[in-house]
Order: sequence, then C-alpha cells, then structure tokens
Amino acid sequence: MTDVVARARQLATELLAPAAAAVEAAGAVPRSHLDRLAADGLHGLTGPADAGGLAADPATVTAVVEELAAGDLATAFVWLQHLGAVARLAAAGPPRLRASFLGDLCRGRLRAGVALQAALRPGPPALRVHPDGGDLVLDGVVPWVTGWGLADLLLVAARDGDDVVFLLADTGDVPTLTAAPQPMTAVAASLTVELRVRDHRVAAERVVQRVPHAELLAGDAAGLRLNGSLALGVALRCTRLLGPSPLDAELAAVRAGLDTAGPVGLPAARAAAAALAHRASGALVAATGSAAVRTGSVAERTAREAVFLLVFGSRPAIRAALLDRLGAAG
Repeated sequence: MTDVVARARQLATELLAPAAAAVEAAGAVPRSHLDRLAADGLHGLTGPADAGGLAADPATVTAVVEELAAGDLATAFVWLQHLGAVARLAAAGPPRLRASFLGDLCRGRLRAGVALQAALRPGPPALRVHPDGGDLVLDGVVPWVTGWGLADLLLVAARDGDDVVFLLADTGDVPTLTAAPQPMTAVAASLTVELRVRDHRVAAERVVQRVPHAELLAGDAAGLRLNGSLALGVALRCTRLLGPSPLDAELAAVRAGLDTAGPVGLPAARAAAAALAHRASGALVAATGSAAVRTGSVAERTAREAVFLLVFGSRPAIRAALLDRLGAAG
C-alpha cells in the first residue's frame, strides 16, 4: 500500500507541516485537518474493506503514522486515537455494533477518541463500570483523553471486577462528564483533558468487548509498536530538515528494531525510538542556531515534542531502558 503512504507524506508536507506553528498557537487541531485526512481515506486505515476501510497491513499503518507525525505531531496524535477505536471495534466488536458505527467511522462521518488508561494500567482502577437495568454506569477519572471536543464517540475501558469492559460512549456537554484541560508543554493543540465521570450511563448494547484484566496486562507489550512511530516521525522530520547525516542510518536501524522486536524486546526498541527523537531534535536545535530558542520555531517545537515522547505511552521497562540510554540508570 505504498500509495497511501505517499498520500500521507503529501498531506504532511503540503498541509500539516506548513500549518503546525499556527495550529499550536491556536491551541486546537482544526476540524479541517481531520476532514482532509478522512477525505483521503485515512480514518479507515485500520478498518475492513467491507466497511469502507483500507484494511492496511501493520507496516503500512506504522509508515503512515510516521509520515503524519513528521508533519504535525498534534494532528497525528488526535487522529491516532480514532485509529485505535476503529481497530478495536473492527477486531472485537459484535456484528450489530460494527454495522451501526464502523462504516461511518471508517469514512470519517463519525470521529472517535479513546479513554483507556484508567482501566488498563496495573493496580486499582481509576474508572469502574457496573450494570444498572439495561445500562452500564461509569464512575471515576480518566487522566488523559485526547481530542476532546473533536470526537463524537469515545471508546472507554472501565473495570468491572476482574474484567475490563470496552464500550462506545457518546461525547457531549452533559453534567456526567467534566473535562479539565491538561496543561502540556507540547501537543497542547491535541485538546487533551482529564475526564471526570460520574454516574454516566451507556446502553448495555454499546459494549464492544469484555476481557480479563490479567489477559490485557499479559499482552500489553505486543501493542507497544505503533506508538513508537510517533517518535520515529519526529526523528524523520529532523533528518529531513538537517539533510544527509549519520542520523539517517540510525533512523532506519531503530525502525527495523521496532519492526522485528518481539514482546520481550519491544520496550527497549520503544526506548531507542524515543531516545533517537530526543537526540535528533537536539541536533536540529544546534544546527538551527539562535533562532531555535524563539517560541514557535520548528526546532523549538520539535525539541518540546521529543521531550513529550520520552514519557508518552511509557511503561516501567521503557523508562528503565531510556534511563540506561541517557546515562542515568541506577
């Protein structure tokens, strides 16, 4: 599917990168950006062909994420949430729910976000769900929800005893959902919020999947690959701006490491990607010179984004590997 990767590169070059500084200054990814991604079929990248999706293979998906992140990380970050919701609904959703939503999600007529961390992390859950009549009732806090105000639906993960329930909830201005902006030093235009949920009711027919929490934790490492493409995208931006350098070969090697690592090796491979983005952004700052300390410059924004990616989607094993690479391991 090299054509869709080429389309993503063109979008990043002609639309996302030139507007990235203005998007950050405005504080919100514009809907027009997402409309353009949808028009090029990218909202259905992970969706099945019978629902209007592209049914892209994993290598194509990671390459598209990388190209979009190279253009504008905030837009790519918002879009990636939608992609995750489409992928889970396509893979695990019951036929009735797929028929109701998957086609519109793949074509971009509906947009989705995700609220997963509060239920998937180890330890006591921050978001719980319990049945009440024909509904499920959600209570708790989700620390990070991206694209708030841009999504029509939210793929929510909540704990019910030893299980995690994934369900599709409507978004909107309702008293049961309270969003507080997260003051972030990078990708602030992604509209990431802390979401407080109190007695929020969702119809039981909106359940996508129920999975034992222990099973999700055991398979967590296998899902780490895709987020690594965000770091690769930031590194790719740096290499293109810097011109030919040894960083080109390093980028190819780190990409290959992510592609070939198994579950055991993925945390170290993810750490390598984040560390490369951080170092490449430093090289871009040095090459840019004093202009790099001006707020809004490409080098300044890229350096902040690289710092963000040192902690985004992290795990203890990734953190340990990063500290080792950065010379701070105990």
